[in-house]
Amino acid sequence: MPHFIIDCSQDILQQRTPDELMDAVYEAADGTGLFAPNDIKVRLQPYQYYKLGTGKKNFLHVFGYIMQGRNTEQKADLSKQICNQLSELLPDISFLSVNIDDFEAATYSNKALINPENSDQDRHFGL
Repeated sequence: MPHFIIDCSQDILQQRTPDELMDAVYEAADGTGLFAPNDIKVRLQPYQYYKLGTGKKNFLHVFGYIMQGRNTEQKADLSKQICNQLSELLPDISFLSVNIDDFEAATYSNKALINPENSDQDRHFGL
C-alpha cells in the first residue's frame, strides 16, 4: 500500500522516460512522510488512442489509492505534491491531474492478511 497508477498519452514518453515519471510520483509520495518507503508502488500505463478537447494534445493523470485513515488535508497535500513534481517535468502538458482515493480497511485483503500464521491481521506480515 499505497498504489499510484499513472495514465498518460503515449507522447508523454517522448518528453520523459517512464522511470523519470514514476520516480517523480514515488519521491513526492515518499516526501509526504505518510507511507513507509518500501510500501509505495507506482506503475505507468501509456495510451496510444485517446480523445481530448480542441487544441489539447496530451494528458497525464495519477490515480492514487491509499489505506483509509489519512485526513483530507493530508490527501490534498499528497495530491498537490505529486502534481507539483510532475508539473516541473512536464511544463507544457495540456492536462495534468491527480486524484487520491481510500481503500476501506474492512474490505481490503492481501497475501499477508490471508496467511494462517498472521494472528494479528497485520497487513505487512512477512514482508
